[in-house]
Amino acid sequence: MSGGDAMPAEAAGAASSAHIAAAVASEARPAEDRARDAARKPAEILAFAGVEPGDKIADLIPGGGYFTRVLAGAVGANGRVYAVIPPAGASEMDWAGMIAPAAAAHANVTVHPQNYMQMTFPEPLDMVFTAQNYHDMHIARYGMNAGQINQAAFDALKPGGVYLIIDHSAVDGADMSVPEALHRIDQAFVRAEVEAAGFVYEGASEVLRNPDDPRTANVFDPVIRGRTDQFVLRFRKPG
Repeated sequence: MSGGDAMPAEAAGAASSAHIAAAVASEARPAEDRARDAARKPAEILAFAGVEPGDKIADLIPGGGYFTRVLAGAVGANGRVYAVIPPAGASEMDWAGMIAPAAAAHANVTVHPQNYMQMTFPEPLDMVFTAQNYHDMHIARYGMNAGQINQAAFDALKPGGVYLIIDHSAVDGADMSVPEALHRIDQAFVRAEVEAAGFVYEGASEVLRNPDDPRTANVFDPVIRGRTDQFVLRFRKPG
């Protein structure tokens, strides 16, 4: 596996766990979300990210809100989660409809339509969080520019803020045809690209690793769907 510098979720900088455990255990979460917890390991992910009560977090490209809901529970009433989706009409997908149930269930979730490359927020953020999306920034038909998105994330964060990236792992050295072909990306490439925006790499969690995944199949292939090898990278804005 590429990248190195792995660290356990309980390493320095990781959050204490009581508020996270309560968020994950919440009966308000849909049953289908809770059924995915064994594979997605939300408690370990949020602890590694360092999510704390009161945090202001951007959930970038939240899909149906699996992590949005857990983040909202963990940051509590004094925190806020901005579910960052494309502006109306910018995509054929119904992003607003997908995230609406999660937003309706949590008063501290704000649906925040933005051009990702120019995203801004009404307050400085403690964290930008994105899960299984970074490779999409390198699929030409989606019209995204990863460098600009990383810079926008950097600018949105407080000094000391965290950029947490989860994605499906490609084989080491995979070229940039792989994000579109397989919906995977090389972890070392992601690290270098994010560091180029000014972030400091702090380490990786191994909780979503699957050594039995050869990393050569499309992530939607039934032979591996839901069991892909994934990297979890934590970066910090200096200061």
